[in-house]
Amino acid sequence: MKNTQILVLFLIGAVLTVAGALFKIMEWPLASLLLIVGMTFEAVAGILVLIKLFKKKDSDSSFMDS
Repeated sequence: MKNTQILVLFLIGAVLTVAGALFKIMEWPLASLLLIVGMTFEAVAGILVLIKLFKKKDSDSSFMDS
């Protein structure tokens, strides 16, 4: 995945999480669902960033060793 796709995934998750928090404060329905979905998007984006960083680190270290 490209960095922009990961950023968009994170931003969608942030918007859904903030909307879920607002729904929770206002005691509107679907608040828990919005929070769960938003935080899941953010978690997936975070995992993808970590995978990307570790792959980059591994390729850099193998480059330096040879």
